[in-house]
Amino acid sequence: MKCPFCAALDSKVVDSRPANDGTSIRRRRECLACRSRFTTYETVEILPMVVVKKDGSRQAFDRAKLLGSMVKACEKRSVSRPLLEKAADEIEKELQNELGGEVTSIQIGELVMKRLQILDEVAYVRFASVYRQFKDINTFLDELNRLLEDKKEAQL
Repeated sequence: MKCPFCAALDSKVVDSRPANDGTSIRRRRECLACRSRFTTYETVEILPMVVVKKDGSRQAFDRAKLLGSMVKACEKRSVSRPLLEKAADEIEKELQNELGGEVTSIQIGELVMKRLQILDEVAYVRFASVYRQFKDINTFLDELNRLLEDKKEAQL
């Protein structure tokens, strides 16, 4: 690590401890040339995710857009913002860990629907109606019937 005081390249770690809720490591270093001390932070490098849209175009993953769609689906419902933030974090983590650097909008939509179905069934149906582009009342009813079937199976 390059010393910020004398630009020497040799330093030793004097102290290490977790920082930022365990997402990084704070290291106190001492320059071997000038004996000055300085602090560095080590974090995991997260590769940017690219979302492949239905039309084949690509864009950077946007957590705010993900959370915004969930907030909109839960509008006037009793789902708290912290619960939605946690769900968005879980979705993002799952996308990073299991699917790598490139994901489809379909994969994201399915994960959102899975989380919303657990949090609030009305929000789930709202999101599904937009995501699956319900064309008429029959498509809407089919989704409601599927939801009811899932609920019955879960109770057994």
